[in-house]
Amino acid sequence: MQEVFEFLKNCGTYYLATTEGDQPRVRPFGTVDIFEGKLYIQTGKVKDVSKQLQANPKAEICACVEEKWLRVTGKLVRDDRVEAKKHMLDNYPELQSMYTAYDDNTEVLYFKDATATFYSFTDEPKVIEF
Repeated sequence: MQEVFEFLKNCGTYYLATTEGDQPRVRPFGTVDIFEGKLYIQTGKVKDVSKQLQANPKAEICACVEEKWLRVTGKLVRDDRVEAKKHMLDNYPELQSMYTAYDDNTEVLYFKDATATFYSFTDEPKVIEF
């Protein structure tokens, strides 16, 4: 999972896919954290992405760095603990003007039953499950 985390941090912006009914939705994201051995992302509960994940927690991330790309597929599970939110926000101080660990909007989610696959045009795919 550390390799997945480092790839996502290195790419800066990755893309998160969710569904809204039968319509796929994709948007750029940039937050990623490891807390208590789980891979986390962050958003706001007021956003459509949060509502989509609560209706259907299946999601996929796609990220690219140079000639390699990564897909992470799994379920995103909300973690309402202040400690998890604080850990994320401590690693992204630029978000602290919009979010706090104690507000009703900050949402952190971790991947459950995830499969990460690294791809390139020259190497065989590498699969990591967590």
